[in-house]
Amino acid sequence: MTVMKTSMRNFFAHKGRMALSAVAVLLSVAFVCGTLVFTDTMNTTFDKLFAATSSDVTVSAKGASDSGETTSGNGKPPVMPASVLSKVREAQGVKTAEGTVFSTSVTVVDADKDSLSPSGGGPTIVGSWNGNDARTMKITSGAAPKNSGQVMVDKDTVDKHHLKLGDEIGVISAVGTHKAKISGVAEFEVTNPGAAIFYLDTKTAQQTLVGESNVFTNVNVTAAPGVTDAQLKKNVAAELGGTYKVQTAKETADANQKDVEGFMNVMKYAMLGFAGIAFLVGIFLIINTFSMLVAQRTREIGLMRAIGSSRKQVNRSVLAEALLLGVFGSVLGVGAGVGLAIGLMKLMGSMGMNLSTSDLTIAWTTPVVGLVLGVVVTVLAAWLPARRAGKVSPMAALRDAGAPADARAGRVRALVGTLLTAGGAYALYLAAEADKAKEGSSWLGLGVVLSLIGFVVIGPLLAGGVVRVLGAVVLRVFGPVGRMAERNALRNPRRTGATGAALMIGLALVACLSVVGSSMVASATDQLDKTVGTDFIIQSDSGQLVTPAAVKAVKDTPGLAHVTEYKITEADYTTPDGKTLKDTDITAADPTYATDLQTKTVAGKLADAYKPDSMSVHDKFAKAHGIHLGSKIKVAFKDGATADLTVRAITSSDGLIDAGSKYISTATLAKYVPADKMPLDELVFASAKEGQTDAAYKSLKSALHDYPQYTVRDQTDYKEALKDQIGQLLNMIYGLLALAIIVAILGVVNTLALSVVERTREIGLMRAIGLSRRQLRRMIRMESVVIALFGALLGLGLGMGWGATAQKLLALEGLKVLEIPWPTIIAVFIGSAFVGLFAALIPAFRAGRMNVLNAIATE
Repeated sequence: MTVMKTSMRNFFAHKGRMALSAVAVLLSVAFVCGTLVFTDTMNTTFDKLFAATSSDVTVSAKGASDSGETTSGNGKPPVMPASVLSKVREAQGVKTAEGTVFSTSVTVVDADKDSLSPSGGGPTIVGSWNGNDARTMKITSGAAPKNSGQVMVDKDTVDKHHLKLGDEIGVISAVGTHKAKISGVAEFEVTNPGAAIFYLDTKTAQQTLVGESNVFTNVNVTAAPGVTDAQLKKNVAAELGGTYKVQTAKETADANQKDVEGFMNVMKYAMLGFAGIAFLVGIFLIINTFSMLVAQRTREIGLMRAIGSSRKQVNRSVLAEALLLGVFGSVLGVGAGVGLAIGLMKLMGSMGMNLSTSDLTIAWTTPVVGLVLGVVVTVLAAWLPARRAGKVSPMAALRDAGAPADARAGRVRALVGTLLTAGGAYALYLAAEADKAKEGSSWLGLGVVLSLIGFVVIGPLLAGGVVRVLGAVVLRVFGPVGRMAERNALRNPRRTGATGAALMIGLALVACLSVVGSSMVASATDQLDKTVGTDFIIQSDSGQLVTPAAVKAVKDTPGLAHVTEYKITEADYTTPDGKTLKDTDITAADPTYATDLQTKTVAGKLADAYKPDSMSVHDKFAKAHGIHLGSKIKVAFKDGATADLTVRAITSSDGLIDAGSKYISTATLAKYVPADKMPLDELVFASAKEGQTDAAYKSLKSALHDYPQYTVRDQTDYKEALKDQIGQLLNMIYGLLALAIIVAILGVVNTLALSVVERTREIGLMRAIGLSRRQLRRMIRMESVVIALFGALLGLGLGMGWGATAQKLLALEGLKVLEIPWPTIIAVFIGSAFVGLFAALIPAFRAGRMNVLNAIATE
């Protein structure tokens, strides 16, 4: 009880000095709890949506995916004949059955040909209005579509794009473009997580999405009273004889949930990973706080020891303070986490994914995890300072505050830090020299961990040399004030090392990812320059296949030397070693593709692979199955006949573009696959006649004006699109790392603030002998700058080493160009100096306001 009273008294006596540590705990716990609440809420939203939109039993074509999305190579959804509906209605236990048609391989545009698809990545769904959807959608204005000239739109899409009744929209599918006017607006009665939905009448949906009548993609079945979904499924399946896919409501909902589960897990664990980084950075802040508090209370602890307190009691007293700090910060962090989750929901709403706060889900495990994590991390971080406090002897009561340095501990730290750093460097070397990416990844992970810990441990030893160099470059120009700032930073290397290490962790990750991202862009650009011979690439950014009408429009464009069609289909391979490979991709292209993409070959000529009944394979495939030039491979095409194809070329697997592809000509594919089963083009390539590139580019864009689902890009456009994609990913990661950087900045502020308190008497004496307030503030700011630059120098150096090693592994996958983004690295280094200035503002201001006499009189 005495220990707890002492801890309570000390905690509240120094609550101002604990504040920033509490904020660090709060932010870290908030990120963890916010992530858990946000992802749980998203799961709840999708669960409700899928449960509400699933009929008791759903019948679909065999080719449909479990979640019912389009999978056909002709760009149309797999369908069943309308006769299936009659059979289903005859099954025992069926109350009602209704045939529907829907597709997600569509683009919907307004009258100006601007896309109405969600900007947040949600699907665009066009389907027939049916009774099952009527359960979850409420018509708020107008009426459901009754003929081919009408379409009903969901309210979220109407509001976002400022549509109104009577506006004309176009539905673009593999069949063609269908225009209709908005006849009604329907609102979700459950939360819409970001989809754009358009309803046609059944007959129009069949013609628009499939191009034929009397077919359905699904049959929605409702059970009669007293009939379970499982029994109904059994009855329907028996009636249909196993020809079609039959799923209960739960099976359909689970399949839909599985589709989003992968994305949700990646997002959840990625965000928790960044929260873990923030916790790691916060540990340094807490260690520094308690170390400085223990040092400032050395005489007090000595007196406690002199009047009978044992080492264990002193130790427990410090840990009890840490416990109070952890509980206080964690409780506030749990509340802040809920607020963060609501903020993330609003952010997702602005991006098109609507999440209602009525679905806010706070599992009982969330606050428990937040509290336990916050308290345990805080107490563990305070263990070393508490242990140090327990070693204070009663004689310390006779000395000035400040614990003497432990020379033996310094030598042990130097040895351990050096060994860890050397071990990390060796692991990174092994990663860089690895022959396989999987093996190298393990060494890279080990190297990152060991080198990071090594730099943290050896940081105080590095502080002496690095700070002196930085001082000579940055601080000496400020004269005596700069020299005092340098000496203050060197006064306690352990403190400077720990403060710099907090900033080092975040900046090391920034530098590493910058190097990896820049190297990826540079490698892809290099590959494009070396291998891509075509001038233009035509494709759909939403994944739609290129229709024959669009291909004809491209081929009719003036100024083009040639146009290459590019298709991907599936086939079963029987290789010379007797193995059969099911559902394996095969790429069919026109012979001109050999010049459009200059793929390196290890045997034969790629142009020969486009001859009749010929093909190419990549070298890894050839080695695995004993294939050489002239080998025969039996290829059973999906929806087609079986062919015996001769291997005419073996390509290298080292390339980045189309790596691992197996090529045949479109003529060979057409020989074995009926015309009505031929897959549509994934891409179309076009090359301009000599000297007509600019004119052909404009003509192509004009020719595809009526096909807004496709984008025409030249090589420059393609490189920019690639750069933008990687840039968006890096910006998102940098945003998540910002929390760790903020906690690190709090650490610098905290260290300086406690340092000012620790040096109160010294500051008073310097003011008494002539140091002005302006000089004092400048000294503290310069000390902060040099500490921040120290952390930045270590972090950027370490991160570039990690990034360079990671690039060596990426080189095994074809990304062979290492590029250091020097502008970014230099900007981050200079930005760190400003971070130091910002962190010192409040401590410097408080130091300048000290009363000189009171400061001198401070014990």
